[in-house]
Amino acid sequence: MVLWTRLLLLDPAQMQVAHTVRWEVAHDAGFAQIVQKGQASALPALGHSVHVELQGLQPARWYHYRFMLGDAVSATGRTRTAPAAGDMPGALRVAFASCQRWEHGHYAAWRHLAADQPDLVLFLGDYIYEYGTPKTTTDLARTHSLRHATTLADYRDRYALHKSDPALQLAHATCPWAVTWDDHEVQNDYAAEAGRGESPGSAAFLAQRSAAWQAFYENMPLRTTSLRGPASATGWDTLQIYRRLRWGRLAHVHLLDSRQYRSWQACRAPESTSAGAVRNCTDLAAPTRTLLGTAQEQWLDTGLAADAAAQDTTRWSVIAQQTLFSPRHYPSGTVSTDSWDGYPAARARLLQSVTRHAPRNTVLLGGDIHQNYVCRVQANADRPDSPAIASEFCGTSISSRSGTTQDKVDAVVRHNPHVLLARCDLRGYGLADITPRQWTTTLRVLDDPMRADSGASTLARFVVQDGRPGPVFA
Repeated sequence: MVLWTRLLLLDPAQMQVAHTVRWEVAHDAGFAQIVQKGQASALPALGHSVHVELQGLQPARWYHYRFMLGDAVSATGRTRTAPAAGDMPGALRVAFASCQRWEHGHYAAWRHLAADQPDLVLFLGDYIYEYGTPKTTTDLARTHSLRHATTLADYRDRYALHKSDPALQLAHATCPWAVTWDDHEVQNDYAAEAGRGESPGSAAFLAQRSAAWQAFYENMPLRTTSLRGPASATGWDTLQIYRRLRWGRLAHVHLLDSRQYRSWQACRAPESTSAGAVRNCTDLAAPTRTLLGTAQEQWLDTGLAADAAAQDTTRWSVIAQQTLFSPRHYPSGTVSTDSWDGYPAARARLLQSVTRHAPRNTVLLGGDIHQNYVCRVQANADRPDSPAIASEFCGTSISSRSGTTQDKVDAVVRHNPHVLLARCDLRGYGLADITPRQWTTTLRVLDDPMRADSGASTLARFVVQDGRPGPVFA
């Protein structure tokens, strides 16, 4: 596991030097039973962040941890280890969430999520948003004074803003998190080395991306092995974000990165700043287009093959990624180029991988679109009569607005029989209760995202039975 913290230093002289932080891990919240302790360096070059990687803890148990610098003691965090590789735990509760633009709503969802006591949070992207506060503020929940982020200092300030929220702090202190990114950690709709409004590979965009990626590493619980070197003349030009997480024999999570390696959106000039929706775009179907990159596609294929070859040791194969995987055929013929719909050949390759290897149970989790979707994943995305081979739950946002209407979403449902539920303009998160026999997803939504004290309710609950792909209403 990785324990994370960051020093907030107020004395300018102290900001320029390294500090030695002490840490403790205990069985109890009072730290009477300390099981490990040590020291770590908080370096100014890494924003005085601390990443402590622990070994040798007992499997399948909860721990408490804290950090100390001089007389200052951090709040106490709670985390846990996964079960041993050969164990079959009776249950796992995973919360999945994404998209938390500061101005669009309060973070009440995190308070309710913490009360649900998950074993693990999967955060699926858009932890921050790079935008400044809009000029018109009458319909915002709150504002901030930060400028549009482009530099390392800007991105550090943005994480500091988001992490100042007490509900988000509570969620981080409740259980371990596994995180990936989407676009707003850098820039809306960027793809690999290409940003919007600039030529691909421009020095200005690469510098911005490098700054954003460094800030992401500094502020997330990532292992040092994520660093492939801060290394080149352009700075941080790669981070190893995709990885696997095994929960004994019950679940194997393949956590993906759909930004770093993707092809540019089809039928959109990189210099264009227009929104990503097109019609009659023949380039969409090009077989070379990829969302994950060749190496990550092969890595995922290998992982699914291993899951299928040892079905007794992998009950549920979880593909946790950024956005909606299943197609949305719009009556207008419009195609969203920034989602999997914009990469049909890449989606077909992943469907073929699941079909060919046939893991015991495959479930996809996503976010990004600020809407709740529940879908049957079919072997051929363009054939309604093709068999279901997996299940999909795409969660809504923590706070970010949807940008569409329920009437338009209802039209999508009518034209897409594999879509079982689609709801927009509701903020919240998803809970997955996983047992050897059954996967149950509960979609939790806020009563009023404009209120920090908002209540929450259950929008819907779906079940996937072991060996029966496709969710059903519970």
